[in-house]
Amino acid sequence: MPYFLLRLSPPRPAFPFDATEAEKALFGEHAAYWIARADAGEAIAVGPVFEASGAWGLALVEAADEAAALALGEADPVIRARTGFSYAVSTVPSLILRPH
Repeated sequence: MPYFLLRLSPPRPAFPFDATEAEKALFGEHAAYWIARADAGEAIAVGPVFEASGAWGLALVEAADEAAALALGEADPVIRARTGFSYAVSTVPSLILRPH
């Protein structure tokens, strides 16, 4: 099955360092969602990336196609809440994985 990188863009450059209490609560739901996707075997790795230009989130997933990968992102509570987050999807044509 193909792999995809979902890049989660935050609503503003200072996020998560200036997150409101409501956003922190929403990110609890976000984490629970992705933990469930990992437990189901759909997500390989999920986490924040901190760069000098700002933070963003990644989800490396295994899905049937790009539409299915995007559907995983669209079901994320931070997207469903319509609070300014968005996902971009990129195909990962090959991946070397460490043995289990």
